[in-house]
Amino acid sequence: MSTILVTGGTGTLGRPVCERLRADGHEVRVLSRHSPPYAVDLRKGGPLLDRAVDGVDAVVHCSNILRGDEEAARLLVEASRRAGVPHLLYISIVGVDRVPLGYYRTKYAVERMIQQSGVPWTLLRATQFHDLILRLLQGLAKPPVMLLPKEVRDQPLEVTEAAARLAELTAGPPAGRVEDMGGPEIRTFDELARAYLRASGRGRRLVEVPLPGRVYRALRRGGHLAPDRAVGRVTFEEFLARRFAA
Repeated sequence: MSTILVTGGTGTLGRPVCERLRADGHEVRVLSRHSPPYAVDLRKGGPLLDRAVDGVDAVVHCSNILRGDEEAARLLVEASRRAGVPHLLYISIVGVDRVPLGYYRTKYAVERMIQQSGVPWTLLRATQFHDLILRLLQGLAKPPVMLLPKEVRDQPLEVTEAAARLAELTAGPPAGRVEDMGGPEIRTFDELARAYLRASGRGRRLVEVPLPGRVYRALRRGGHLAPDRAVGRVTFEEFLARRFAA
């Protein structure tokens, strides 16, 4: 049995990662701002962060901080280096080096920071989770007309499948950058929106609109997709069926 620290262990990805690691027999430490005994704001660090990483066999960095992500990663790397952590795992996003979105640039910077940290590391990139696409569509469906980005596709992935892959990598030695992980299908936003409307029983008019800028062009080119790594099994419709049945 190993001792594993999971940052963001109460989040959309961190929670199933913790569940899977515990099911595999590991002792899990959950690091989150509101989760004692390791209630740590990673953007501030401090002695409690040092205690959290002390003696662990691996750190799985699942925190998703919209503002201050680089600073949080820097403090985590420094604490891991001081503690002699033997394995630091990070999950990033497919296309962070191809889509010039600010959030992606930050993720890419964190990738490089970890690669240059001196701490043995593993890096997994995944496509967007079903949960994120659902939240996006719910927001777009608030008006009577859903405005969708024209000719943009996505490849949503089931978060528990990503969690299982992270748990598998945690049990092994540091592997550097491993193969990307993508959802089972590449779908247009029109198809995803229609699937959401059917599952939720809502009626909306769908209108596809072109958008300006480099980010939109990169998305139209599929810079965020992993067609050769469509290894996920749960489709968006299957995810929706379970979500709305619940």
